[in-house]
Amino acid sequence: METENEKDICEIEISRDEDVKRMISQHPCYSKEAQHKFGRIHLAVAPKCNIQCNYCDRKFDCVNESRPGVTSEVLSPQAALERTKQVLKDYPFIKVVGVAGPGDPLANDATFETLELIKKEFPDVTLCLSTNGLALPERLPDLLRVGVTTLTVTMNAIDPEIEAQLIGHISYKGKIYRGLEAAEIMVKNQLEGIRLAVEAGLVVKVNTVLVPGINDKHIIEVAKKINELGVFIMNVMPLICQAKFADMEPPTPEECKAIQNECEPYVQQMRHCRQCRADAIGLIGQDLSQMSEERRNIIKLDMKKKMGSDEKA
Repeated sequence: METENEKDICEIEISRDEDVKRMISQHPCYSKEAQHKFGRIHLAVAPKCNIQCNYCDRKFDCVNESRPGVTSEVLSPQAALERTKQVLKDYPFIKVVGVAGPGDPLANDATFETLELIKKEFPDVTLCLSTNGLALPERLPDLLRVGVTTLTVTMNAIDPEIEAQLIGHISYKGKIYRGLEAAEIMVKNQLEGIRLAVEAGLVVKVNTVLVPGINDKHIIEVAKKINELGVFIMNVMPLICQAKFADMEPPTPEECKAIQNECEPYVQQMRHCRQCRADAIGLIGQDLSQMSEERRNIIKLDMKKKMGSDEKA
């Protein structure tokens, strides 16, 4: 016979499962169906970064650029809250509020101040964060405290020898590390951070940048490992050739697809990523922050009609 305590635990677990299903169904990065119905806003409050990737350049901003690290301005936490208020009022189809840069969110205290303000004002939104994972083990309690429920970790290798070819240096606990030593710390912290995040109940996505000639044959091993850790979805992203990798050749769409197909048996693949900016707003592939007011109004009306028809159905 079921005791009262067992019944309470069961009901809590069922409630948690329903919350997770709702989050996933409304998160455009975690559900291919959600990408057409629901949007997200990225708040660019995190300029500092604790690593230097060989493919990363955060110096440029162009209205035609859509890539991680790009933003028109860095916001204060209070300015981020005001922008969120206006955006959610104008575009009620936006269900996810995230911090994705332009640096690493976990290297910036403003990230946590911002998310606290957002959660207090909008307790029902899904809070999301994207990180390189270096500081994840030590900052996970802070993520849980402010209410983050979906987490993306960019992880390009589980072999330090390969990771060492992808990063220039890391800044960890007041010291700069380079080469294999930096890569060993990086991989160790990423794996431990992902493990702890999944155990804590976060829905985790792993981004992996496909760099031909360096990690293209290794990504399948990443997929196998993150499957063991309980990662929900994986996003294999093509290299954008810049910084130290400016002279490299990017992978073709066919090469990306082939690796996604290889990894699919181990972990679900996100195939609709557009490598969006650190200040992106709206649906994936339709960044409202870079559109004219006329175009934004058209999308606003279209989404209102779509949401109305979905509610009737």
